[in-house]
Amino acid sequence: MTDDITGGGREGPGSQWYDNEAGPLVRPYAMTGGRTRPGPTGVRFDLIALVTREVGAPDVDDAVLGPEHRTLIDLCRTETQSVAELAADADLPVGVVRVLLGDLVELGCVAVSRPVPPAQLPDERILREVIDGLRAL
Repeated sequence: MTDDITGGGREGPGSQWYDNEAGPLVRPYAMTGGRTRPGPTGVRFDLIALVTREVGAPDVDDAVLGPEHRTLIDLCRTETQSVAELAADADLPVGVVRVLLGDLVELGCVAVSRPVPPAQLPDERILREVIDGLRAL
């Protein structure tokens, strides 16, 4: 018999979610304070939205930020990351990352931008003409 998550040794429905090697379990709603949506930032956190650490961002007290917030800030320090990359690198669900990023945007720690829409990119024909012109030189 295996022990359940509380260590009481009871067998029953849902008592074998994790084995002893799984470590402590923190529910996503505990990381976000029960919130499921980012605060009133007005920013859309699509999977491809780009997150950058703000230059000269204010130092925020550790009491305000949790360890997950700090992880996201550290991941953004090296280079711009997409929301999907941050979720994967931090090993957090995307919904949790969106809520945490909303907090960080409100505190001025990170900025979120959208990638260039395909309609605003140069036409492929123009790029080919430029390449052909360079080759002709």
